[in-house]
Parts: sequence; structure tokens; C-alpha cells
Amino acid sequence: MAGIAAISLAVAGILVMNVMLVSVTQRRAEIGLMKALGGSGATIRLLFLVEAALLSIAGALGGYALGHLGAWVIRYLYPTLPAYPPDWAVLAALGTALVTGVLFGVMPARRAAALDPVLALARR
Repeated sequence: MAGIAAISLAVAGILVMNVMLVSVTQRRAEIGLMKALGGSGATIRLLFLVEAALLSIAGALGGYALGHLGAWVIRYLYPTLPAYPPDWAVLAALGTALVTGVLFGVMPARRAAALDPVLALARR
């Protein structure tokens, strides 16, 4: 069971990284302009890490809502079955989603911060 959870977590992290890499590629000119106007690499890195964290939290909250809906359906169909997610599991899932999103967002954030503003603006 833990192996399936680990694989699911890795796939989710890779998906977050892929979305962030696409975002960096599509926003090259924007990143170049920010750097040309004096934005530091640390600021751009932080911008993309916050974006990855927000994306992960949004996904976790969506999963939380769907999980509660599924538990409600189970309780409705089988009233004798106690289908209540424990609070510790909900908090652990939200924390894991946040940590995973930030960890897998590091590489795209570093790539965005390392862009040369001249090359980024020249490709436009």
C-alpha cells in the first residue's frame, strides 16, 4: 500500500513540475522583462515557488472536497458505516501536498531565475 502511495506522490510531483516548466517556457519574455527591470533571481525564484505551492494547495483542497463528498455518499448509502476522515489524515495530506509541490517546483524556479534577460527578450 505504501508503494502505491509513493508512486502516486511521485506522479503528482512530476505533474506539478511539468506544469511549472511549461509556465516558465511560456512566460520567458515576462521573466526577461522582470530581470531587465531589476528583478533579482531570488525574487523570480520565490515567485515560481509560491506559484507551485498555490497550485499544490489548490489541488489538495479540491481532493479534500471530493473526499468529503465521497464520504457523504458512503454515509448516505450505508448509514451504519462510519465514513469520517480523521483530522490528522487531512492535515497530513495537505502538508504533504504543499511540501511535494514546493520540492518539485524548485527546478522550474531555478530555471526561471537563471534565464538571461537579453536572450529571453530577443526570442519574442
